[in-house]
Amino acid sequence: MTDAVFQETTAEPRTQSVPLSHLSLELGHLYMEDFEGGPGRLRRHFERVRPWVDAVHADAAAQAGGRRPRISTCFLVDDYFTRFSTPADVVPALVEEAGRAGLVIDYLARESGCAVADKVPLAESVVARLVASPPPGSHGLRPPVSETGWLANGQRSPAPRTPQAMRRAGPWRPPQETSARRHSVFMDVELWSDDEDGRRQWSCPLLAAVWQLARLGLLRNEGEPVLTPRPGDTGRLPDDWDELPPLLQLNASATPFSAYRTCSVLPHRFLPVEHAVRVVLDQTEVDAGALRQIAERSAREGTPVPEAVADRVTYVFHAGP
Repeated sequence: MTDAVFQETTAEPRTQSVPLSHLSLELGHLYMEDFEGGPGRLRRHFERVRPWVDAVHADAAAQAGGRRPRISTCFLVDDYFTRFSTPADVVPALVEEAGRAGLVIDYLARESGCAVADKVPLAESVVARLVASPPPGSHGLRPPVSETGWLANGQRSPAPRTPQAMRRAGPWRPPQETSARRHSVFMDVELWSDDEDGRRQWSCPLLAAVWQLARLGLLRNEGEPVLTPRPGDTGRLPDDWDELPPLLQLNASATPFSAYRTCSVLPHRFLPVEHAVRVVLDQTEVDAGALRQIAERSAREGTPVPEAVADRVTYVFHAGP
């Protein structure tokens, strides 16, 4: 006689797959000072971006081996750190100026959606998945990232200690990158800060890491995809950012938002932030089911992806408008 085994269906949540392009191409970020510069500032941005977009398309076509690559474009608007103007004013202006440069914005995202999207605390969930890499020779003296809000890519310099009487202080020791190649490039990343009321404000590098994970199709909440696009119409947009979906699909014929790889064309002022993004991605335990699905699908398509998530992310940095 065989004993029946009963198990809750929620005990092993099924990881739902997401449609994938070959490449998610980011055309830029928009901050308040960029918008205050008027249409001319936006026009110069897209004019500067256009040649690099053409180069990325050519490279993607060469990598596809004769096949037409699926490439979707996206743009991120900062409504998290500063609220400016309204979606009804900002989004049509972006679409118009991109069009003047021969570019199409397929998807538009709100940066606040990288913190919380559809009541799912995305930034908090990524922090919960951080597995800080212990540097060689460390002895657990560093408080965990969950307490400090700081994540490093190696060993910090030891804090100076008051020497005991008649004893000399120990020598200063430099910080050390865990995976240094001959010389260290050490980075310590602030993930959040607390305001006077104790409310947590997520840092730009953490939100950008969430943004990259979403574009790579690797974010899940109990197996369900998050930050999924909703159809939008530039002629019918709200006056309040909170009423705009976290991720808006502006081009009905666009290929999928998420992709095997990402590329961001950004002004070089973003370089420090994106270095910090890699530090975060290198120490994030990504949903295993999502990773497995992408590995299997990319193999079937003959489109290999790097094993390390951070290596799926690429950039083009330019001098800016």
